[in-house]
Formats: sequence, structure tokens, C-alpha cells
Amino acid sequence: MKTIITFGEVMGRFAPEGALRFRQATPGPLNLTFGGAEANVAASLAQLGADARFVTALPQHAIADSCIGIFNGLGVDTSFILRTPDGRLGLYFFENGANQRPSNVIYDRAHSSVSLTPASAYDWEKIFGGAGWLHTTGITPALSEISAAAVRHAVEAAKTKGMTVSCDLNFRKKLWNWKPGTKAGTLAEKTIRDILPFVDVVIANEEDAADVLGIHAAETDVDSGQLAIDQYPDVARKIAGQFPNVSKVAITLRESLSASHNNWGAMLLDVASDQVAFAPLRNGAYQPYEIKNIVDRVGGGDSFGAGLIFALNTPELQSPETAIAFAVASSCLCHSVAGDINYTSRAEVEALMKGSGSGRVVR
Repeated sequence: MKTIITFGEVMGRFAPEGALRFRQATPGPLNLTFGGAEANVAASLAQLGADARFVTALPQHAIADSCIGIFNGLGVDTSFILRTPDGRLGLYFFENGANQRPSNVIYDRAHSSVSLTPASAYDWEKIFGGAGWLHTTGITPALSEISAAAVRHAVEAAKTKGMTVSCDLNFRKKLWNWKPGTKAGTLAEKTIRDILPFVDVVIANEEDAADVLGIHAAETDVDSGQLAIDQYPDVARKIAGQFPNVSKVAITLRESLSASHNNWGAMLLDVASDQVAFAPLRNGAYQPYEIKNIVDRVGGGDSFGAGLIFALNTPELQSPETAIAFAVASSCLCHSVAGDINYTSRAEVEALMKGSGSGRVVR
């Protein structure tokens, strides 16, 4: 397996204990951890056994040192992280929801180092050394016009090197505001459509295609948790139809019954064969994992992306049916782990794929 590179922002995450609300927890302690979509994917890949390299820009201070140390300690290659004199460490504040009360995210990431660092500041020739895959998301282009251009440059440069490129659409309405007078959805669509011609593997959730590309799944209402599962192969085919370079489209299928109870599964379209695979399956039919006591859902999509990328780079896991099953099982387990990062091994994922989901003590 060649090195897998992820490029994007990493942030400090502040969160109250458990399901406390901000007004209950402050004044008082908030836990500081680190995370961000592309950083989460790199960390999860490393936990699964891949050679993962994370590229970003961070300020020159002790908190950023700590952040780099965490990811380096997880086995992620952090040697190409730029340290910049300008900018700051982005932050986000997370209030964990429960039952019918949704989780809440407050961003504080304006003027972060990565949003101020142009593509020319990164040594892509050295960054891509020994690498076979580049992963990014729709979050980093949402930060600023500069970071959008950096992502565009990175994916194009990766393709000139013959690398495989994946992109998780990851629409974040709160972030797309760097062009005054342009609506978030309009700016996102224009920007992402400039990136996708260089992408081989598109990853999305049940609403990203509608929010970013205007491709809707019929008879679906994500806010009520009602998904018309059989409509998503058509969504995937429409994405592939608009971008002929795309070879695979994966869509996660989250049915949010409450903040604490989700049904979780996904589908994968292999464009060349027009083969569609769903996971998980029971008796040959799609039946999602029932996650009834979510510990933390942040990073669930990132762990899915990491699982899919790992599987597609592992010969014995590469078939569409196995790859999507591995990705879904990996992300299912992530919902049991506090924080952004999926501290889950390949062996644990494969055990769940084989039906070991009772939670019995392993002695």
C-alpha cells in the first residue's frame, strides 16, 4: 500500500463533559481535543494500519505543537505540516445532543493558518513522494478563497502524478461565506464543481449531493429521518454522469431517529461495472446498523471515508461488496468512541463485519 495523503484543516475542539449544555458547563471545564475532517481520516487510516500523511498549516505555538504530537503519536506522518507566522489554530465548540435535542457546533476558525496559506507555500513534489492517493473534502475549500484554490491545485497536481483522488463533499453551510453576496449553496456548488473533474472517488452523505450538486433523492426527508434508500443508486449514477472521471461514488445513509439513535449504512457504485453494493446486509438484504446509544457522532463520516479508502487500497478488501461493508462497520464503531478520531483497529472492524456486534466483553 502506497502512502495515503490527506490535506485540510485540523482544529482544537472544546466540549463539555457528556451531554452537558454550554450554559450548564460554563463557567467550568471544557475538554480540549483535536480534530478536523481530513485529519480524522488520516488518524483513522493509521489506526487501521495504513501509511497516512497529513498536510496542513498551523501557527508556531505550543498548542499547535501538542496537536501535531497527538497525530504523530497515532502513527500519522506529520513532517509536511507547515508552521506559519500568520494565522491561528481554528477552534470549534461541540455540544453533544441527546434524544430529541440535536448536537450543536459553533465554529471559531476565521483566519486560521490553513485558510491563509496559498498552494504555492506547500512543496507538493516532496509531499507526493511515495504516495498513491490524495484525500480532501468540501470543508477546506469552504474556509477561504485561498484554501479553495489550494485544494484545486492539490487535486490537479495529484492527478498529474497518476494518483487516485477522493473527495468527501461534506457540505457545511455555516462556513461558505467567503464571497459576500453569494449564497452558501451557490458558492459551494461552483467551487466543488471546479474540483470534481480531478476526483476519482466521490464520498457523500444522504444530503450532500442535493446541497452541493442539486441532485436530489426522490421521496427523501433527511430532517425526519425518512430516506428512500432505493433512490440513492440513481443519485450516484447522476454524479458519475456529470463527472466522467469518477470511478466510484459512495453515499452514507444515516436515518436520524434521534440524536442518540441512528440507523447507519451506505451504498457504493462501481461506475465501470454499474454495480451497486449496499451494507450492511442481513440474509442478502440491506439492513442498517441500529446505533441506539451514540457516544459521539462527530467523525462518523470521516471514519467511513477512511474505512473505504483503506479497503480500496487493500487487495483482499477491494471488491465493492467487501469495501462498503468494511467502511460501514468502521464508521459504526466510531459512534462508540468519544472525540473526532476513530480509535478502532482493522481486527475490530472485521469482527463486526462477521457479526460480532453484541458488545460482550472480550477476555
